[in-house]
Amino acid sequence: MQSFRTELENPVVEKDILELERKIFTFRNNQMDGEKFRSLRLARGVYGQRQEGVQMVRIKLPMGKISAQQWRRIASVAHRYGNGNLHLTTRQDIQLHYVKLDDTPTLWAELEQDDITMREACGNTIRNITTSHVAGIDPKEAFDPTPYADAVFNYFLRNPICQDMGRKIKISFSSSPQDRAYSFVHDLGFIPKIENGNRGFQILLGGGIGAQPIHAQEVYSFLKVEETIPFMEAVIRVFDRYGERNRRNKARLKFLVQSWGIEKFLEAVASEVKGLPQEEYPIHVEEESIQLPAELTADTLDIDAAFERWKATNVFPQKQAGLFSVGIPIAQGNIPWERVESLAQIIETYTGNDTRLTIGQSVFLRHVPETHLPQLYKALKENDWARAGFHKVNDIVACPGTDTCNLGIGSSMGLSEELQRVLETDYPEMLSEEDLEIKISGCMNACGQHTLAQIGFQGMSIKVGTQTAPATQILLGGGRLGEGKGRFADKVLKVPARKSPEALRWILDHFKSHRNPGEAFNPYYDRFGKNFFYQGLKHLSETEALTPEDFIDWGAEKRYEKAIGIGECAGVTIDLIQTLFFEAQEALEAGKNAFSENRFADAIYQSYNTQLRAAKGWLTYLEQKTNSQQTIIEGLDPNCPEFKETFGSSFEQLILKRNQHAPDEAFAKAYLNQAELILEWLQQKQANGKS
Repeated sequence: MQSFRTELENPVVEKDILELERKIFTFRNNQMDGEKFRSLRLARGVYGQRQEGVQMVRIKLPMGKISAQQWRRIASVAHRYGNGNLHLTTRQDIQLHYVKLDDTPTLWAELEQDDITMREACGNTIRNITTSHVAGIDPKEAFDPTPYADAVFNYFLRNPICQDMGRKIKISFSSSPQDRAYSFVHDLGFIPKIENGNRGFQILLGGGIGAQPIHAQEVYSFLKVEETIPFMEAVIRVFDRYGERNRRNKARLKFLVQSWGIEKFLEAVASEVKGLPQEEYPIHVEEESIQLPAELTADTLDIDAAFERWKATNVFPQKQAGLFSVGIPIAQGNIPWERVESLAQIIETYTGNDTRLTIGQSVFLRHVPETHLPQLYKALKENDWARAGFHKVNDIVACPGTDTCNLGIGSSMGLSEELQRVLETDYPEMLSEEDLEIKISGCMNACGQHTLAQIGFQGMSIKVGTQTAPATQILLGGGRLGEGKGRFADKVLKVPARKSPEALRWILDHFKSHRNPGEAFNPYYDRFGKNFFYQGLKHLSETEALTPEDFIDWGAEKRYEKAIGIGECAGVTIDLIQTLFFEAQEALEAGKNAFSENRFADAIYQSYNTQLRAAKGWLTYLEQKTNSQQTIIEGLDPNCPEFKETFGSSFEQLILKRNQHAPDEAFAKAYLNQAELILEWLQQKQANGKS
């Protein structure tokens, strides 16, 4: 395997990439368990694809911020190493597909030359920090949350406490009470507030969508900004210790909060405070210096109806006087690499080069002088970027579905393309509607956020005698309410996938005919009720007279076949005994390195990790339960009675010392020595057998 060549100046990043290359080599030579390798590559943004032998690479763009040069860099690697498509996600990431595993270190090194990372974009880590695309320009915001979101990203990136949790953690920062970042469905959601002249956040905790959507709970109506990161670290420590690790469908933070209750959970969070590196974490904020583009020479433009329609649906005034933002809808979130250069040139010429990706899978240009709008529109139109309807009903959100995802059941992309055609051809007046969005997911995991839409579609299958046809679950009535509150869409009924456009037509036709003047979709839906829509759409769910075409999903050519692989994005690693002890040794070495660099909090966590993995290795050897860190902590002593005789205290007492001491040099050294002794003792015990 040929080593990548790099011009990187950051030794930490270079070490990351070298480690990935080394682990690939180890895996290729059958020296590493496949499940362990999966966990490692996922934490580096490399995700197994539906198609065998190729990978999806997820690029992490904190707050969705991306410059023109970064656009060019990503397009270049998409062309050289993937299939050339850039797929924008609902977490403000970019995904590349059909990448060979052996190419991922080189691809990553090339991305890093423009400060683009893949680190912790997948796996059981803290995922990309999402932020309202209007953060910093929102006339309704108390203050710009962007620098605080950026501080959170940098604090937890490569932080040892969140490298191998039971499941992922998702965090969002909204810019205002409108809550455009959907704080109510995040593990941790933040909304800026000001009290008595102090900056802080309303904080929501324990939300999530997926198969079992749960609304987050408010835990602070106001917490000072300097206290937010310590609070988050304490939350993550509790989740890391007590969160489920074996039962994948119960391993998210929302289930731990639900089973304990919020009061018990917050008590556990408070118990972690003494062991934190600091009780406050000041965040230095500088006022953003907006770099405006050069003035343009006057150019004539015929102001026509298309321009006015585009301006009404895609252009938004900023809080900065005289500046506007412009939304570019991206069909199915897909951008061919060949089109990126025209976008990059437009960004540099007409904007302040502060582009954001949105959670609606679209592109948002910021800091456009009002005088540039006509010429910007002309440039967008000439390059086919001027489609009207940014974050409107025709700007449909869709996950990759069966195109590339292992878990896909339905074709989100194909259905999205057909519904967009229906809307723009037959319902152009709907493009001006506020609070009417369509979201599509290829399975129940809700990567397309279908449970949050006023009109949602979920890919499913349906049995017709001995045959299987693609189907769609129709959901209605979801959306955000503001102030950290929202509602999940109702599941109305399931129809054959080919009937989905007809179902949409029935819904929109009835909405147009029976809404009250100025009435939004959800109040209209509530007025009629779920059963009314079930009865109205019921005729479309019949399967007695399906045609051969009904057995072919949207965007497909062949007959539908339900084929679900193993999901990786939040998969739980099944560790082998030797792998656990190997990981314990790696954690010990990481702890020693951290101590030598005076990173005492990191050294303490790695020492904790060493003891925990060694104990898990022993309990796995005995075939005992290891479904959470707390289970391991409580389970070693009963299954190893001689431990207390050897060390003078129980394992539980020794390992939990980290919660009773400030992370100073003296305790870090003592705790590291303790971890080394316990690891050596358990390794020897396992080597000698159960006796």
